[in-house]
Amino acid sequence: MAAKNQQTQKPNKRKQFSSTKTDKDGSKSKKPKLLSSTPSSANPSNKLLKKPFNSSKPKREHPTHSKFKKSESGNDNKELTKRERRIQAKELAEARKKKRKPHYTLEQELASLWEKMRRRNIAKEDRSKLITEALQKMKGKIPEIAGSHVSSRVLQTCVKYCSQIERDAVFSELQPHLLTLSCNAYAVHLVKKMFDAASKKQLAGVISSLRGHVASLLRHMVGSVVIEHAYQLGNATQKQELLMELYSTELHLFKDLASIKESRLIDIISKLDLQKSSVLRHMSSVIQPILEKGILDHSMIHRVLIEYLDIADKSSAADIIQQLSGPLLVRMIHTREGSKIGMLCVKHGSAKERKKIIKGMKGHISKIAHDQCGCMVLVSIFSMVDDTKLITKIIIRQLQTTLKELALDKSARRLLLQLLHPNYSRYLNTDGLASLNLTVPSLSSKNESEIKSKKLSRDEESSKEAAKSDIPEENLDEESTKEVATTDSDMEATESGKSDTPEENLNSAEGGKKDPSLRRRELLVNSGLAENLIDVCIENAEELLTSNFGKEVIFEVAKGGSDGILHPTLDEKLNNLHEAIAELAAKPKSDESEEEHVLENFHSSRTIRKLILDCPAFASTLWKKSLEGKCQLWAQGHRLAALLRL
Repeated sequence: MAAKNQQTQKPNKRKQFSSTKTDKDGSKSKKPKLLSSTPSSANPSNKLLKKPFNSSKPKREHPTHSKFKKSESGNDNKELTKRERRIQAKELAEARKKKRKPHYTLEQELASLWEKMRRRNIAKEDRSKLITEALQKMKGKIPEIAGSHVSSRVLQTCVKYCSQIERDAVFSELQPHLLTLSCNAYAVHLVKKMFDAASKKQLAGVISSLRGHVASLLRHMVGSVVIEHAYQLGNATQKQELLMELYSTELHLFKDLASIKESRLIDIISKLDLQKSSVLRHMSSVIQPILEKGILDHSMIHRVLIEYLDIADKSSAADIIQQLSGPLLVRMIHTREGSKIGMLCVKHGSAKERKKIIKGMKGHISKIAHDQCGCMVLVSIFSMVDDTKLITKIIIRQLQTTLKELALDKSARRLLLQLLHPNYSRYLNTDGLASLNLTVPSLSSKNESEIKSKKLSRDEESSKEAAKSDIPEENLDEESTKEVATTDSDMEATESGKSDTPEENLNSAEGGKKDPSLRRRELLVNSGLAENLIDVCIENAEELLTSNFGKEVIFEVAKGGSDGILHPTLDEKLNNLHEAIAELAAKPKSDESEEEHVLENFHSSRTIRKLILDCPAFASTLWKKSLEGKCQLWAQGHRLAALLRL
């Protein structure tokens, strides 16, 4: 037995020794000794050691084992084709979507119906059947699925083409959930579509349901679109109802107060005897979050800002102008009230703020110039800003590339005409001229003149009192000025709530200090704009003369501008323009050609007549080049008046 035990233990020792042996690469083997030894049947201690080892530490399965192991009977995933694997992944994705979206199957059915109903070449009867089928499937679930990017598009198509009865059913189902849907990025388009298709009664109900939530929705990036859409569709009374909530807490709480006819905030305050300080606090709490988020694209917000600047004290108005002066202003000047705010910022802003405004417009000059309201902001910049080098660099250099388009556009031509003939009522209507004269009451110089007049009246009263008494007038003047200064400072402190406001923010420029004629010459002549404009007029003389808007530009250029601003610097260029117009008039008259002659066209004949009356140099050139010896021919036409004025 001893011999057998020795024989069985010898190989075990060899294996234990070989297990600690180093590998060929020099690293020691990490295999445990107990696993390498073969237990003997004669040694029961080995069995006792092996069993608890295997039971306490089970063998770890590799991913290639068990369920991941390739089965002998079936095919593995690796043996699947690309198409089969793609189909399998699609099925897994759909299974996950079904678990996550309760109406996933319904959305798929609606999507298939939508692909058919939105075709252009489909018959109306077939489309109405598909819409009825889709609405039947969505009935009772419309508020739940309206926020999906698929079903919201289906609902928009259904609302657009369905019957009025079906549209009313959808509206009644959506109306209790309008506030929730208004803040959804996909459902907001459906809400706008419902507003467009709503009757007057339904729209009035929607606007009344928005009461109490106007300020919160205006602070929301998506909800503000719904409020603006409702504001644009509503009548004057409904617009006023939406605005009243933003003015005062009393108007927000009591609906009866909001039914007054006054539209201006100053009139509302005076009629209802509201406290101006509480109105300012409430409006600032509404406006400041909107300014911080940059939600400034809507005309409703522009109206609120105009009303706020109209009643704000000096420091509050200067703070608003400082916040708006920059790239934010570009997003506002497309509306009527927004352009007025832009002109107020240009007028009352400091030199630094004006520089920010002009730099913020970089890259958008052409779009602003062609906008009906935005062009007036550029007109105000030409009329008030003294930094002509900055204007030339950012604004005029970009305008010089599209001078022909500017001259032929109804709105953009105002920029050129403002430099050629500033503040002319024929080119700027009464509303435009009134906008240029707008001021913020607390920042305008009129208040300063009123304060000075009050001081002078007080000084006169003090001098009268000094005459009665024996006190010298000099001492009384010093005392009266001190009293006036203290009372004025107290008044400003009570209105603004702050007594130590910085002077830099309160200084308003209100127009430029430079001479207007010098500023105009630097922008028009010294910048090279006038020379390029004359070249464009020479190249496109016929097109400009016969157009409704271009005729005014070429008339002012050929005349030399008001006050002869283009003379004598550009006399040679102007003579070339006169000759180009005379050559057009010298063309022979033919009845066969479809185009009208410039002396017979409605626009060009009147423009040439005005040039003859206002510009003697052009009249002599026209006579020598085109009319001399041909008076009998042109006298037979109905344009005889132009020739008789020579």
